[in-house]
Amino acid sequence: MTINRRGALGAALATTLAANLPLGAIAQGAQQGGGGNWPSKPIRIIVPYPPGGSSDIIARSISQPLSEALGQSVIIDNKAGANGNLGADLLAKAPADGYTLMLCDLGALAISPSLYPKLPFDPSKDLRSVSMLAYSPHLLVVHPSVQANTLKELVELSKKSDLNFAVTASGSTAHLAGIELQRKVGAKWEYVPYKGGVQAVLDTVSGQTQVLMNGMLATYPQVQSGKLKLIAVSKATRMPLIGSVPTIAEQGVPGYESGTWQGVVAARGVPDAVIARLNKELVRIIRTPDIRARLAGQGAEVVTMAAPEQDQFFAKERARWAQVIKEANVRLD
Repeated sequence: MTINRRGALGAALATTLAANLPLGAIAQGAQQGGGGNWPSKPIRIIVPYPPGGSSDIIARSISQPLSEALGQSVIIDNKAGANGNLGADLLAKAPADGYTLMLCDLGALAISPSLYPKLPFDPSKDLRSVSMLAYSPHLLVVHPSVQANTLKELVELSKKSDLNFAVTASGSTAHLAGIELQRKVGAKWEYVPYKGGVQAVLDTVSGQTQVLMNGMLATYPQVQSGKLKLIAVSKATRMPLIGSVPTIAEQGVPGYESGTWQGVVAARGVPDAVIARLNKELVRIIRTPDIRARLAGQGAEVVTMAAPEQDQFFAKERARWAQVIKEANVRLD
């Protein structure tokens, strides 16, 4: 399957044991590992997507509490491009001192090695895990004018009507999830790529595209306002927030699950003690009742992992999407 781009759309911590070390031991380890008196200056969190998406929402939710915990400013820096690869490359080439981090959809990052033959960095070699933070399932939605209320009806409509499927970014997790779903149910639609989820959502709201699969965190507000119609949720089980909405698995695709997994990564070489401190603070912050409740109200679940668990997640996701890419013959022109 070849993905054709339109016009201006260009190609654009440590272990759990370490995380529980006393702060004195962490400080000593940071000095031994090159971290010195970290942090002694502002910290930049790269969000490799445009403002307003799931990663951006979570990054801005944690930035102030993290700043207060570390005693330094935390700056959110949106560096969109190439399905997150631009920002990831900046991180990979940044000094390994713990002052530059990235918060993004880790599933998309796991897809890149199989999809981009000349990727300028290797996620498994150039980046290291810090902590998983949250999971938001994909919502399969359509413009209200689309005459379908179930997955079966949407599939049947796609076979006799021209439907455009908005892609948040070529090769994104949502894009590959759409391809996997299409192959399993036999749907027919045309993929239209964007440079980020916000514009993909807006164009589906306006009716320029008719179908969209995107993270719930960034999509559900448009469902609540009636501007998009919800067909299914990609979680393995129903979401409490939308308990009446059946999953894709329930609608004839057993075992189907996808979504956006938001986590933090750093450059390879950042001292273990710095990773441990970051993991400890990030996990504490994301689990606070206020942030947990706020995210839950928008459709995201707090899911934390230590670095080794996140590494296992990367490996599993790379294998899954590599198979989808191979079977569907997905390539970027």
